[in-house]
Amino acid sequence: MPPDVRILINIDAIAKRAAQDFLQSATQAVSEKGSFTVALSGGSTPKALYSLLATDAALRSQIPWDKMYVYFGDERSVGPDHADSNFRMATETMLSKVPVKPEQVFRIKGEYKDTEKAAQEYEQALRASFKLAVGQFPRFDLVLLGMGNEGHTLSLFPGTKGLHETKRIVVRNWIGKLYTERITLTAPAVNEAAQVIFMVTGADKALALKGVLEGPYEPEQLPAQMIQPQNGKLQWLVDTAAGGMLTTGIRE
Repeated sequence: MPPDVRILINIDAIAKRAAQDFLQSATQAVSEKGSFTVALSGGSTPKALYSLLATDAALRSQIPWDKMYVYFGDERSVGPDHADSNFRMATETMLSKVPVKPEQVFRIKGEYKDTEKAAQEYEQALRASFKLAVGQFPRFDLVLLGMGNEGHTLSLFPGTKGLHETKRIVVRNWIGKLYTERITLTAPAVNEAAQVIFMVTGADKALALKGVLEGPYEPEQLPAQMIQPQNGKLQWLVDTAAGGMLTTGIRE
């Protein structure tokens, strides 16, 4: 299935649209199997979504918080209290403000000096939580993603070893240009999801976004191209600045 590309006016419109999709995904998952699994993204655009979910009374009252299990797509090599932590951002904007218990949240241990240990522990937590057999990948109900201005997503950056992983759910990935390790879900893990939503804002993303969506398949250069759910829905919610160079997409 081709991706569903929507060009919206601004970040607030993206957050509202994503919130409706979040609610629909959660409601459907709970009605079908009694629980909802979501992998959160870091970054400024998801932050607007999390804040909306926590503070909009109508939305908040409809979300089945008690049946939701929260995971993370990637994490920086920092502790949970660090300003750069994706876990901290999600906690401050949403998780601390809604009725979600600590045992419903699975965070990546970015504070470990041994990032390989952090990756392995997180993979084991996912395997136990999803009750996976050897070789199986989890099927998230929803994965939220962003995209960098060079076409990366999660912590899968151009030219990094993590792009070539086919068997593991989680890897540590050395990002040379940032001189740091990251812990990240792999593309094959995300591609098992029932639904994936990219949220992209800003004119600095326009060229990379055109390359990802309308250019040749060159995932070594544009890793976001690797995200193509096998049996799920792929959505791109982009603002007019990020989507300014696209010839495809529905303008809302």
